[in-house]
Parts: sequence; C-alpha cells; structure tokens
Amino acid sequence: MVLKIIGGGSLEGVVSAPPSKSYTHRAFIISTLADGKSEISNPLLSRDTLATIRACEALGAEIENSGGEVWRVSGSSSPKTPDDVINVDNSGTTIRIMTAVSALAPGFTVLTGDASVRRRPMGPLIESLGDLGVKCFSTKGDNKPPIVVRGSGIRGGETRIPGHISSQFISALLIACPLAENETRIVFTSELKSEPYLEMTIEYLNLFGGSVKYNPGSGLIIPPRQTFSPTSVKIPGDFSSASFILAAAAITSSDVRVVNLDVNTAQGDKRIVDVLLEMGADLEVGENYVRVMGGGKLKGISFDCGNNPDLLPVIAVLGSFAEGKTEIFNAQHVRYKESDRISSMARELSKMGVRISEKPDGLTIFGGRVRGAHVDSHDDHRVFMALTIAALAAEGETTISGVESVDVSYPSFLNDMMSLGADLRWIDKNDG
Repeated sequence: MVLKIIGGGSLEGVVSAPPSKSYTHRAFIISTLADGKSEISNPLLSRDTLATIRACEALGAEIENSGGEVWRVSGSSSPKTPDDVINVDNSGTTIRIMTAVSALAPGFTVLTGDASVRRRPMGPLIESLGDLGVKCFSTKGDNKPPIVVRGSGIRGGETRIPGHISSQFISALLIACPLAENETRIVFTSELKSEPYLEMTIEYLNLFGGSVKYNPGSGLIIPPRQTFSPTSVKIPGDFSSASFILAAAAITSSDVRVVNLDVNTAQGDKRIVDVLLEMGADLEVGENYVRVMGGGKLKGISFDCGNNPDLLPVIAVLGSFAEGKTEIFNAQHVRYKESDRISSMARELSKMGVRISEKPDGLTIFGGRVRGAHVDSHDDHRVFMALTIAALAAEGETTISGVESVDVSYPSFLNDMMSLGADLRWIDKNDG
C-alpha cells in the first residue's frame, strides 16, 4: 500500500504518546533473567518489541497476558537452549542484546532477522564477547547476522569496545555480564554515542536489583554472579515517537497536546522539547504532557546528533520548514539504522524541493518551499513518519511507499494523525 497525503491542513486535539520501545525491550529481557515473576504494565506492542517477546520465550521465559495492560514474565537466571532459530524480524536492539544473553544458555543459539537486520554490524559485540570467554561468530564471516552463539556462560574479564557505532553493543553486555563468573570491565575506545540509552539500561538494571559502576567517558565495571529480582514496572511514554507528533504540530501551526510524556525521564529524546523551543515553536510543558500551540515561526539551528540518533529525521523535516540554515552533525552512527538515515532523508526531502546536502556526519538544510512528491520510506519506520509529517505541511499531494514499516515502533501513528485531522488516504500501488 501507498499513503497519499493532502498537504496544507492543520491539526488539533490530544493524543497519548505510545509506550517507550526502548524501555519495553529492556523490561522483558531483564525480566527473562530474573528468578521469579515480574509484571510489566503498559508495554509497547510493536513489531520490534514482539520480536523481543518471542526471543525471551525462546530462551525459556513464560510470558502471559490476560487481555489487559499488564504482562507477566516468569524468568530464570539459567535460560534454556532455544528449540529453533531466533528470528528477530526488523529489530536491531533484539539481536544485539539477545546475542549476549544467549551466551548464558547451554548449547548453541542461532539469531537472524530480515534483510535490514542482516546488514547491521555486529563485529564489536562479537569481539567483546570473545574477550569475555564467549564463542560466537557470523555465519557469513562478515560480522553481520546470522549469528551463532555457543552458550557456555560468560567468563568475564576486560574488553575494549568502540562507543561510536552503537550503544546497543554496550547495553547487551550490561544486561548479560552481571551473571558472568568474574568481574567484567568494559573500556570505551572511542567517544560514546547515544549515551542516554546506556543510562536507560542502567536504570532498569538497578530497578531489578542489578549493580553497575559507570564512569562516563571511560567505561564500566560489572560485579559478577549477580541475581536479578523480579519486580513490577510501568513503561513510560516514548519521546522518540512523540517527537513526530510535536514536530507535525509545529510545522503546520497547529494546537496539539501529547499526553503520557514525563520530561523527568532518562530518555534522551525528550530533547525534542528544547529543540522546538530553540527553533521558536510556542510550547507548554506540564505534568505528563507537552503542548504545541501553533503560530510560532521556526528558525534554523545547529543540532549535535551524537546522543539523539532517532531525532535526525524529525530535525531534518523541521529544518525544511524553518527560516535559514539547519545543520545536523555528529551523526555518523545514524547511517547504521534500518536504513542509512542521512542518505535516505537527503534523497527524499530533495524530491520535495528542499535544499539539502549530505555530509559524512550529517545534513545541511536550507528551509523554504516544500512541495508534494512521490517519496520512499526505504522500509524505515522513522523515515516514513518523518516524510508523513513533511507531507502534511507541503504544498499539494504527496505519496509515500513503505507504509508497512510504521508498525516497527508506533503502530497507531497513522490513526493518531487522523484523529488530529490529518488528511490521509491509502491507495493500492498496483492500481493503475
């Protein structure tokens, strides 16, 4: 299916931010390693998080839901050998964290995913697990999935790992290594990117009784032979997903309130609030909500993307409608997502008449006239949502391919947009 969007309208109303994808992943995986029954309230149910749930079940977790918002996970510090290959679908988070967790299960575990996941780099994690006594390898010998893990436990010790490719490698070690035989020391060999995601992992480890010593900028020390305690956790709203709604309101001069947002969360992408204020949007931040009140004239900014890779598509769209120049930099790691998001956004926004140039580490955007066009999501959920909001404020009609990708992180996105008044229509790409 192809999405057709009629631009030039405005939005109005209230929507609830979906639950956090990142916190949902971490809650189910750590619960799987806790001895006993945990309760997870209000988890995100998307293609990515359902892949994590299936992977947890494959390693022996008993997960049940009676139809309400509470899910119960019966876990164990001794996960079992999977009966079959673990297919993580589109989820890079799942394959990276579960590769490390699989080292705790006896026998062999094989992990794979869709074409996008099979392009994702795994080399730093494979090397670090090897340093810590775990035998694992890429079946193709290119340090990309499929990955085979021989589960004989984690010895511990010291490993050196780059921090600039993906914080998911480090979160994977953080979750698995508390169950190692000996102390684990993780040394960063390059600048750590996406640090808030690491802090989210540590927050949930502490919630389940884990202990980690974090020295920002240098590394981590993880005590051995820990035990995770079952607990109850409620998943907060997701600023990464909400950023698209807030940005849509800003570029269409609309009045929209997004609830289920707590600015005191550890989520790095709450930075969207500061970005919108810096660009000149009229915002109101209250307890558990953020409101954009239309009419603010946006201006270009300079944006360091190091800790907020998921905001690049949103900032690129905001810059397209802002006066002057917007510079996005320190974003090399954004090339290793579901698509090369730097290239994807440059290519597709240029089709809409945006003056945009691609740099090795980001984008330069000159705001101005934005016109409807036929654009491609590159099967990337965040690129799809970014192009959707750009189309809402563009002149004329836009069609976007790759609608199916949106269920990776925000399955209700299009319904939420329509509830606010967006003019969205589905057409069969095979018609005509």
